[in-house]
Amino acid sequence: MQVTQLALSDFRNYASVDVALAPGPNLFVGRNGQGKTNLVESLGYLSTLGSHRVSTDQALIRAGQDSAVIRARLRNGDRDLLAEVQINRSSANRAQINRGGIKPRELPRFFSSVLFAPEDLLLIRGDPSARRRFLDQLIVLRSPRMSAVQADYERVLRQRNSLLKSARASGVRDPAKLGTLDIWDERLVALGTEIMQSRLTLVDELSGPVRAAYEAVAGADQRPVLRSRLSVQGAVDDDDEPVATSEVAAAPAELAETFSAALLSVRRRELDRGISLVGPHRDDVQFELNDLPAKGYASHGESWSFALALKLGAAELLRRDSPMGDPVLMLDDVFAELDARRRERLASVVADYEQVLITAAVFDDVPAELAAHTVRIEAGRIVESDAVVVPEAPLTAPAEAASTPTDPAETDASCERDDTVDAAADDSADGTAEPDPEPDRG
Repeated sequence: MQVTQLALSDFRNYASVDVALAPGPNLFVGRNGQGKTNLVESLGYLSTLGSHRVSTDQALIRAGQDSAVIRARLRNGDRDLLAEVQINRSSANRAQINRGGIKPRELPRFFSSVLFAPEDLLLIRGDPSARRRFLDQLIVLRSPRMSAVQADYERVLRQRNSLLKSARASGVRDPAKLGTLDIWDERLVALGTEIMQSRLTLVDELSGPVRAAYEAVAGADQRPVLRSRLSVQGAVDDDDEPVATSEVAAAPAELAETFSAALLSVRRRELDRGISLVGPHRDDVQFELNDLPAKGYASHGESWSFALALKLGAAELLRRDSPMGDPVLMLDDVFAELDARRRERLASVVADYEQVLITAAVFDDVPAELAAHTVRIEAGRIVESDAVVVPEAPLTAPAEAASTPTDPAETDASCERDDTVDAAADDSADGTAEPDPEPDRG
């Protein structure tokens, strides 16, 4: 898959921009704060319906404006598509494919991308919510129907937490007086079991590609390992900490039984605290190097290489099983963090992807083979481009809505996708997710 043209209106610092992109590597160069990252962020949003930098859409809209628009001309083999999303400040977002209206949640069915950015160091050094979010987004990209499962789980979790908080406030501690809690437990177990199974399976399938990517980039085999940690197992073992497991997904009935037993074992504590203490919203995945947890033991360079390997492994899985071909691979300010040897190794790893988008503050940081098509950016404007392709027509003009929506079945996409959900529920006692970082990079 390729993006042949990208246009933004009132997105971040761009009032209006229209840029043609080439197959293979594309390099965006400019000083920090000029808008390089905003370009790849917009394409990441088109693929996942979320930003890797902020937790809400409001920050994506240019100051003083009511909406932002992302338009991209996509090419998948011999098929071209025009994808568009309008991000609104005070009303529901809108989306189109080939000028026909669709639900925004359907957009990622038409476009697949993998973005690596400095914020991804949080996958190694940050809280469990970042790791859960990484797994869940990749699960949805590979199996779009899981978006609905994740969204349903979050809704059930909120309802259950509301009931627990009400019980705590009213002083009710007798489970027999909370009949509706059993109903929510059944739904939580059914949905949560499916999420846990999908994560266990993904961790198992991702391990090989991550190990290969780490060795390819770092030039050393430090035995990177991904190990799932299930909160339901920890509860059954009378331990508040999730228990590490190397098992591939257990039988659904067995995992559901473990989840149900865990809920019973912590019910008194949940009533005392007013939150749900076990389930996939409390799970984690542990990353290890040389049999030691990467978090706390790995050096900065090792942590960076591991995070990069996770994203390269994800891209490899997507290119294996996606009907859309290679995902568009985006590397944001990556090469500045690598020495010359690792820069060349990374360039070799990504060279055969259909399209790679790279941002850099310093042109010389990027290996020459990745700088064939360079776009220079200054203060939200394209000031120089050695474009090897010419836009078919400007995309910044407002699109005319078609009289009937585009039928997603007309594309290569074969399954339905629901909302992408941030599965980061509470790691803290009050049941709130950690705020996403909002870096001031461009």
